[in-house]
Amino acid sequence: MHPYRLPLLATALTALLASSPTDAQTPGRQTVALHCGKLIDVRALKVEAAQTILVDGKSIVRVEKGYATPAQAKVVDLKNATCMPGLIDLHVHLGGQLRAGAAIETFQLNPPDYAIRAVANAEKTLLAGFTSVRELGAAPGVSVALRNAINQGVVKGPRIQAAGTVASTGGHGDPTNSLRAELMGNPGVERGIANSPEEAARVVRQRYKEGFDLIKTSVTGGVLSLAKSGDAPLWSSDEVTAIVKTAKDYAMPVAAHAHGAEGMKRAIRAGVTSIEHGTYMDDEAFALMKQHGTWLVATISAGKFVAEKSSEAGYFQEIVRIKAAAIGPQIQAMFGRAYKAGVRIAFGTDQGVAPHGDNAREFQYMVEAGMPPLEAIRAATLSAATVIGMDKQLGTIEPGKLADIVAVAGDPVADIGAMMKMAFVMKDGAIYRQ
Repeated sequence: MHPYRLPLLATALTALLASSPTDAQTPGRQTVALHCGKLIDVRALKVEAAQTILVDGKSIVRVEKGYATPAQAKVVDLKNATCMPGLIDLHVHLGGQLRAGAAIETFQLNPPDYAIRAVANAEKTLLAGFTSVRELGAAPGVSVALRNAINQGVVKGPRIQAAGTVASTGGHGDPTNSLRAELMGNPGVERGIANSPEEAARVVRQRYKEGFDLIKTSVTGGVLSLAKSGDAPLWSSDEVTAIVKTAKDYAMPVAAHAHGAEGMKRAIRAGVTSIEHGTYMDDEAFALMKQHGTWLVATISAGKFVAEKSSEAGYFQEIVRIKAAAIGPQIQAMFGRAYKAGVRIAFGTDQGVAPHGDNAREFQYMVEAGMPPLEAIRAATLSAATVIGMDKQLGTIEPGKLADIVAVAGDPVADIGAMMKMAFVMKDGAIYRQ
């Protein structure tokens, strides 16, 4: 949700991360036997008792009933825990954390400052059981460099798909909203701001050049931007179609930030992969989502957090407070209606608004809105893996898949609050929490 007003310092950022400690674990070839008291089969939506998961290197090699202990295998006792695939959060902002008075930081911090915060928040996210994320907006250069550093084993964190942003003049993501006239100027395509189909396509191509994995575009106003409307449509149909068409040429999915119904309908018709937030989604939008196979990533956590903080004097600037109070409280109810309507739903939180590491609180909000616990867990595993195009490698515990496996203390089917009690985290066969 955060627009950034910072120059590009990617070279300095890369150097910063390259000098970070290289203490991430590297999986060896020893077989690891995980003895799981319970194992969630997210494909079949059922729970199996007393299961062993055998891991060799980065891969799952076998799943069998009972507690098998192959010769020379390292045994991990999770008999009092519930095992499941590594969790996936489709909407995070690792470089920042919302707090009172944080708006001034956009004038004070440089990309390396955000990078340091992102490294710390990435590790918090991983230890909370989220082994993969989509990073949907960061200071220039941060998310791509962080993704690369994690992949290289320089720092600890989830596997990242990094989004390059495309925004419109005055819209959510314009870094010059509400500035003095001489500071406002015209950010232009160099800063990701477009005002025609041609300019929008040019920004997408630039984001591809910069190494991003997907595109995030704001098709309506937002809560935390310094602009009056939180739901006005920001792109014409031709403009959002140009974004999606150009991104598709480069095999880049498009995530569409949207609160207002009209803007999201234009985006759904244009072929975006996901609608983020979806606050004012109506029956026509539900039908379009189902027709086009569009995913909803509702981020109830962010709505709850900004709604709560909107009543705290001085937490937000007034232009933001009004929108937070109006939009935040509505997201959970919309989620419940979308679920009942049969919309495809995947898990996302917008952490960086609510605190990093508390991502699993979203499960509680989803269940409160009417989604059964096993379906909520599937939304953060198999469904989310499908959204990021990695369902052949992630999202279920099956032979041949990457060994992203987590376990929580207790039974989340009986008490979804157990998802906040992360007891074990394995990513790519390496144990990060036990």
